Amino acid sequence: MKFVAQRVLRATLTVNGQLVSEIGRGLVVFLGVKTDDGVVKAEKIAEKIAKLRVFSDENGKMNLCVRDIVGEVLLVSQFTLYGDAQKGNRPSFTAAARPELADPLYSDVARILKETWGVSVKTGVFGADMRILQENDGPVTIIYEI
Repeated sequence: MKFVAQRVLRATLTVNGQLVSEIGRGLVVFLGVKTDDGVVKAEKIAEKIAKLRVFSDENGKMNLCVRDIVGEVLLVSQFTLYGDAQKGNRPSFTAAARPELADPLYSDVARILKETWGVSVKTGVFGADMRILQENDGPVTIIYEI
């Protein structure tokens, strides 16, 4: 499982021109699920997202997590994080989990963030063609894989 987290001031997600999710200050997290991932990794990824200290404290140091600032997370499923373009110019996505595995694990991460860590989570629409507008803060971008 892999994520790319970006610190934002705000973000919106639309599908077919319809607003689906909107957050204020927090994180936009693009989540990729690999073929051999499971619930244990979903729990660890959720914990990492909840505890990721990328927000500035009163001294300007990145010491605060999304929970500390009472921020929000926009969690977006993105199988292309497991795209492999080492050979040729067209990426291969064989490492990415099929939807029947990826969708439940994506939902698990959102649920664990909410229920275990108390994080306000908004989601995209799994498998949809989404449009995301975000105002990055910093910018700060973190890539993490377990």
